[in-house]
Amino acid sequence: MGEGKTLPTYFCRNCEIPLALGEDLLSKKFVGGSGPAFMFSHAMNVVIGPKIKRKLITGSYVVADVMCGKCGETLGWKYVETFHLKQRYKEGMFVIEKLKLTKKL
Repeated sequence: MGEGKTLPTYFCRNCEIPLALGEDLLSKKFVGGSGPAFMFSHAMNVVIGPKIKRKLITGSYVVADVMCGKCGETLGWKYVETFHLKQRYKEGMFVIEKLKLTKKL
């Protein structure tokens, strides 16, 4: 077995609870309310709010806000449903704003 690259863990910038693993990072090319955002396949220690319909850059979606499970900081959103076939890969994914994260190896 070869040694793999160590990936970072992402934490809440406010309270430093772990939120996502580097291996679950899918994209750094998203935009949130505060600027750049990252898409993750999984998130931990989060609370998911109620489903709401929201118009985003790439179309209309049903999303749910995602908050830190410890401090309550709004971090981003989870894609619940999309209405366009090309965007279906986003369903179930988490988008967390870069400004709300810190990372450690």
